[in-house]
Amino acid sequence: MAANALRDMATHRRVKLGTLVAEFATPGIGHILKSAGCDFVFFDMEHSGFGMETLKSAMRYFEAADLPMMVRVPSQDYHFLARAMDMGAEGLIAPMVSTVEQAQHIINSMKYHPAGTRGVALQIAHDRYRPGSVADKFDAANKRSAFICLIETADGVKNVDGIAALEGVDCLWVGHFDLSVSLGIPGDFAHPTFTAAMDKIIAAAKKHGKSLGRLVPNVQQGQEWYGQGFDFICYSGDVWVFHDAMADAVSKIRSGCK
Repeated sequence: MAANALRDMATHRRVKLGTLVAEFATPGIGHILKSAGCDFVFFDMEHSGFGMETLKSAMRYFEAADLPMMVRVPSQDYHFLARAMDMGAEGLIAPMVSTVEQAQHIINSMKYHPAGTRGVALQIAHDRYRPGSVADKFDAANKRSAFICLIETADGVKNVDGIAALEGVDCLWVGHFDLSVSLGIPGDFAHPTFTAAMDKIIAAAKKHGKSLGRLVPNVQQGQEWYGQGFDFICYSGDVWVFHDAMADAVSKIRSGCK
């Protein structure tokens, strides 16, 4: 795996495709997704119930498959942010980022001196248990770590220009469902208030040269949002892909067995 794969991806606007993992943290999942053509995986701890021990094991599965992994931790608390980095997270996502101060706190928590204030632990999982000088370790860790900033509140949209301007923010990621709820229009993604919010996020990313990412439920939306400027396209998730494929096959076989 390239040392800074996610951060390298965030430097260009060519499409990057992945999926969300919230259920099947199995030893083969990395190789399966890599074989399917995924460029990255979005590993979700916020809604899955995955704990730190599961995360640590899953990290090794995706490393073995050379598949870059962004991790959504359950909260903005330091101990989730720093521990996920210590376990080897390449990209970090935290929920409900609404202010410049919150975004800066996340950057401080995931970066070593001088870019941040992360507590020091070396020759462990995040640096592949390799020895080396402190200065080199700090530099490599800071260059490797990518911050994918989740914008999913009305305040996050209001402050998105300042958030996107921060050094250390590599990608703006839209949490579309929570954003619609925060805007008072749950699930109404065609509402003018929602589309205006999307326009503001897209404009901030373009202005400050940051990548854009979001989850999409189907192929058509993936293509449409890429056309709007989104380059990290996260297609569905393990639960829904498995469910929909199985439901389709079972229905077709059943209908032909009469």
